[in-house]
Amino acid sequence: MKLSSRDALIAFAKPDPKKTAILIYGANAMRVALKRQELIRGLIGPDGEQEMRLTRLQGGELRRDIAALNDAIKAVGFFPGPRVVLVEDANENCADTILAALSDWQPGDAQMVIIGGAMKPTSKIRKALETHPNTWALAVYDEPPSAGEVKAAIEKAGLGDFSSEAHILVYELSKTLDPGDFQQYLEKLSLYCMSQVGPVTATDVEQCAPQSTEAAVDDLIGLVADLKDNELPLILQKISAQGVTATGLCISALRHFRMLHTAVCDPSGIAQGLSRLRPPVFGPRRDRLQRQINLWSREQLEKVITLLLDTDLKLRSAGQTAPQMAQVERCFIRISMMGKR
Repeated sequence: MKLSSRDALIAFAKPDPKKTAILIYGANAMRVALKRQELIRGLIGPDGEQEMRLTRLQGGELRRDIAALNDAIKAVGFFPGPRVVLVEDANENCADTILAALSDWQPGDAQMVIIGGAMKPTSKIRKALETHPNTWALAVYDEPPSAGEVKAAIEKAGLGDFSSEAHILVYELSKTLDPGDFQQYLEKLSLYCMSQVGPVTATDVEQCAPQSTEAAVDDLIGLVADLKDNELPLILQKISAQGVTATGLCISALRHFRMLHTAVCDPSGIAQGLSRLRPPVFGPRRDRLQRQINLWSREQLEKVITLLLDTDLKLRSAGQTAPQMAQVERCFIRISMMGKR
């Protein structure tokens, strides 16, 4: 039986102990592993592996030892409780062994959890578990988590209420972070807000957000927009050492100043322009954008965008001999000086 992502949220939270087998497959190994971890914990509990109620088999082993899977599901455990046989890296080479075990399975045998990669619709394993009346087959796609999945992850991390701004920011982070990184982030946020009274705020979310090269680039562009040209050379040198390209800096700066220009040009006013930005901005970042907008006129921002486009074009042109990072540094200093006039 095919299982949708929405149904999997409920099914994996409290799995059916009478199912013969569950197939989880997908191209993103991390997303598949998180689903596998959640399912096995629901089937045998947090101490199941320590109590030897989890047997791990590799798909390659089943090709050499065709009886290994059947022996594992029929074995009697030393500790009482449900048992699971986990088959990892399942593929067409071990399909016949898995189908035979599926046919021989009886109530009381260990449940099979089968993990595969990107399986085609013609895969024997996938077709068998999608059509079997007592199995589940879940396809894990490489796409951002749904609202229900984010909500479940928040509850699992033990987080309480969120302010509306913090709620939006967490959902935006779930789209940009890898699943494992997002889970670790929620755990960090939970510890950060453990003794806090009241809901989680946007400031809390931003304080715990992972710091990366992209954040350093945003800080650099912020200095340019804040007209702090004297601080640019040192930070540019550090960012360059991290492997950021001159073209990448130009693109980031262009994105930032276009955002300022969009807010300035909003017919309903700057406040409405800021609220309509996507992704949305809140807290200290919104305050900083507000201060920057007050430093720039619409005409100046249009000149800045033109200068950045020209610099980007020069960087991409053939026959360039001048150091690219030096060109970007000169462009940024010119922008900062332009805002002081």
